[in-house]
Amino acid sequence: MAEFLTHAALSARHGFFTRRGGVSTGAYAALNCGLRSEDDPHAVAENRTRAAAALGAEPHGLRALRQVHGARVINAGSAWDTLPEADAMVTHVPGVALGIVTADCAPVLFHDAQAGVIGAAHAGWKGAVTGVLEATIAAMEALGADRARIMAVIGPCIGQASYEVRADLRDAVGDPRFFAPGRDRQHFQFDLVGYCGARLGAAGVSGAALGIDTLADDARFFSHRRRTLAGGGALGHQLSAIML
Repeated sequence: MAEFLTHAALSARHGFFTRRGGVSTGAYAALNCGLRSEDDPHAVAENRTRAAAALGAEPHGLRALRQVHGARVINAGSAWDTLPEADAMVTHVPGVALGIVTADCAPVLFHDAQAGVIGAAHAGWKGAVTGVLEATIAAMEALGADRARIMAVIGPCIGQASYEVRADLRDAVGDPRFFAPGRDRQHFQFDLVGYCGARLGAAGVSGAALGIDTLADDARFFSHRRRTLAGGGALGHQLSAIML
């Protein structure tokens, strides 16, 4: 069975899926849900079907994006034939599961229970700086949500202790509050969760986080940085999804 985590702050059906409970093998074992990997596409399709079923969705109801680390948001009420380039989705249509994939970036799930509107965003540092979280909130408001009622939960992503960056990334983010000293003057430890939480708070949205470091938990999560430190190779992606 596809394994997933939940957070009590979200009353809509949702899951921050781990890598457990799928059919992929090797470096992709087992619940790889990344459509753009070199994994067996039949295995990925089965993995996504299992994840959809775990949420109570039909396989065709699980939406996907071609994520590009930007701030574009798609209204997912209607299905699409080809993957749109975007990093967030919103809907108020029951039965539509908004699914994003990550492998260290932050998956953020949103819900306004009163309005019946949900959202899901892929927030790496670049997307967060560009404004993907704020764009998702605005797109939800266009469907009748109120940011004062929206709850957002940041799922498993790379933790500050694992996220060493150089000065150019620190300068691009432009907020020293989220950087701890690194091993020398050219390296810093970036708090992606804290940064995303601060952006949500500044936008007037209540936020929470699971507080799980994907790099540090090899048994449950894929990690781009772990793969890089190991010298490269195949990379799977875990799914985070929410539906009404």
